[in-house]
Amino acid sequence: MTDDDTPGSDPDDGDPPRDGPGSPPEGGRPDTTPTVTCARCDNTWVLDYELDELRVGNRALERFALDHRRHTGHLPDGVTPWLVDCKQCPDEDAFLSAEPARRWARTHARHTRHEVQVVSPEGDPELVDRE
Repeated sequence: MTDDDTPGSDPDDGDPPRDGPGSPPEGGRPDTTPTVTCARCDNTWVLDYELDELRVGNRALERFALDHRRHTGHLPDGVTPWLVDCKQCPDEDAFLSAEPARRWARTHARHTRHEVQVVSPEGDPELVDRE
């Protein structure tokens, strides 16, 4: 080490420098917490609450987007859901991927004997018949 005893200041001490481009952030790990923006709300959110408090893991973006829709009536930028809508009762839901949407539709149709429409983000509808 050099006379100033600053870690990373001596290239021979084994510690990487802690300043300059490409340096690791404090703690040595990059911040990979996802962020979401909404132009209509003119806001950006860091999803640390969904990850740390709600512990929803990989579903943090889905959870935030669907909660945002419930509370504001619209989705954040770049998010288009799969929509499921029962043709006989007011039951409906939204999902960010196909399999949960189709599973919800099949389950609802099976238990209620209602027809359920599933609409992809591209707008293509499919009907799940009652069984």
